Amino acid sequence: MKNVKKFFPLLLSFGILLMDQLSKNWIVAHIPEDTVGYSLFGDFLRIVHVTNNAVAFSLGSSLSQNIRSVLFILVPILVLCFILYLMYGKDSEVTPYQRWLLAAFLGGGMGNLWDRLFRGFQVVDFMENRVYGLFGLEFWPVWNLADATLVISGCLLLLSMLAKSLHSRSKNSKNEH
Repeated sequence: MKNVKKFFPLLLSFGILLMDQLSKNWIVAHIPEDTVGYSLFGDFLRIVHVTNNAVAFSLGSSLSQNIRSVLFILVPILVLCFILYLMYGKDSEVTPYQRWLLAAFLGGGMGNLWDRLFRGFQVVDFMENRVYGLFGLEFWPVWNLADATLVISGCLLLLSMLAKSLHSRSKNSKNEH
């Protein structure tokens, strides 16, 4: 049963993929592209419908389709395979908590990759936050659930790796004295 339990985090991956795709399908069906559908809390959060043929902040949108295919489809597939290796490889040293974070990251990555593969290379983005001039921006670039999952799980994973490293160093220095 222990071996089966370590695969439970993959349910999170598929849950995130499902929620991401359901939310994007709803946006596509109910809000015309390049329009604001709803404004919440004044206009602090706007639900919009835009598509992005690049990555975060539209980086790479001016690249040729062939280069974007390699960078935005092939590389993410390799990264997702590497994440699976980290989670389940023979020499895996991730903690159960890190396995759940990697699973969340995997789900977010699959959500945007799914769009690239099945929405004509267009990732659907739909949440836009007012940032009141932060970094010279009135609104933060539009994002989706997959993006949010990637950022949150990625940050938590880095923090957990840092904490694990600091704990190991502390433990090793105590053993040396």
